Amino acid sequence: MTETPPPLPAHRSGFASFVGRPNAGKSTLTNALVGSKVVITSSKPQTTRTVVRGIVHRPDAQLILVDTPGLHRPRTLLGERLNDLVKTTLAEVDVVAVCFPANEKIGPGDRFIVREMGKVKRTIKVAIATKTDLATPEQLGQHLLDIATLGTETGTDWAEIVPVSAQGGDQVQLLADLLVGLLPEGPQLYPDGELSDAPEEIIVAELIREAALEGVRDELPHSIAVVVEEMNLRADRDADKPLLDIYANLYVERDSQKGIMIGHKGARLKDVGSRARQQIEALLGTPVYLDLHIKIAKDWQRDPRQLRKLGF
Repeated sequence: MTETPPPLPAHRSGFASFVGRPNAGKSTLTNALVGSKVVITSSKPQTTRTVVRGIVHRPDAQLILVDTPGLHRPRTLLGERLNDLVKTTLAEVDVVAVCFPANEKIGPGDRFIVREMGKVKRTIKVAIATKTDLATPEQLGQHLLDIATLGTETGTDWAEIVPVSAQGGDQVQLLADLLVGLLPEGPQLYPDGELSDAPEEIIVAELIREAALEGVRDELPHSIAVVVEEMNLRADRDADKPLLDIYANLYVERDSQKGIMIGHKGARLKDVGSRARQQIEALLGTPVYLDLHIKIAKDWQRDPRQLRKLGF
């Protein structure tokens, strides 16, 4: 008599959102879990401005990761809109994972975020100690205790507290397993092979902005916005030799910033275009011609009309 094989585990699918103060490692963690670059990363805080969904495909599950802007006390209209975006997202996902960098002490910004998150009652909460490669074992042990204490102080019931290094790949797979285990049973939500549901123009604009952020300082990172005006395959090319034409504008807020972005004899703008083009080609798998121009949108972070024009 042959034995009946045990039933396969039910397929799970759902959404998990990474939140945390700016530069807590959310974008790097999203890319590590997806296994491909779907969101930009930068050492500059508050560089994530759009909610990008990265999709993790597994035989037993589909985990859709929502990478949000960092929650912070806003100083501009742009900051207020980004915070509203985060709060809307938190109410719509199955799991919220708060990222606490292991190399930094828990502070007022973290408490602010956990309290804001506590207003979303039904969502499962997970705590992630990120950047563990930058902390000593002693620091990490204390950090995990501090996260648990913060949960007690704020009335937050952590479903899991997980230490992870996205940079080194340490415990990334364990985190994926834990997040999948917290998702509801359900069918596949996106086709196989799809890594993000963000339009290609949005991802391309973000890659250009990432290249532009390298090496700039002070207030300039927050003054940079990118809009892809046109993106089409060149018509007169053979099918086996495609070329993607991309025309994009990089916006800053003042004349002085325009000069910084262009650089001496155009050297900086040329470097930004070259690095962005390489990243875009790697992502899309197609040779790219990138035509990039700098424009001024005066004080756009505080101007509702300009914010709408730039997609916020």
